[in-house]
Amino acid sequence: MRRTHSVLAVTTALVLGGTAVAAAEAAQPARAGALYAPSALVLTIGKESPAGAATVERAVTLDCAPAAGGSHPAATAACGELDRVDGEFTALPSALAYTTCTRQFDPVTVTADGVWRGRHLTWSGTYNNGCEMVASLGGGAVFSF
Repeated sequence: MRRTHSVLAVTTALVLGGTAVAAAEAAQPARAGALYAPSALVLTIGKESPAGAATVERAVTLDCAPAAGGSHPAATAACGELDRVDGEFTALPSALAYTTCTRQFDPVTVTADGVWRGRHLTWSGTYNNGCEMVASLGGGAVFSF
């Protein structure tokens, strides 16, 4: 009987120890050599009120790794654009200098929050109107939803 308790205690310790090791490994950031570093973002577009507070009007999810997906209507194109600039929204090619926009003041705020290639990413930008937002962000697929 004593031997059974001893075996049970050792087995329990191994199982619990293995669980602790697995939990500790899962809590670690993506490492080199992993299958892929996750890329999953929540993108929003909102209007800014006269008081300066932004109200979200539209939001989508964008998953780029391991494959393009999420609720974004053009996930593959958006992921391709972000891949070309390594997730740096300020590096998206601006076409503002070549675009004719009205001078209407109707502020638009866009945000991105999540993980890009395993690193946390939070970004936002506010533009005078929707035309300037689209042109400043290259007129591409990232915020076309």
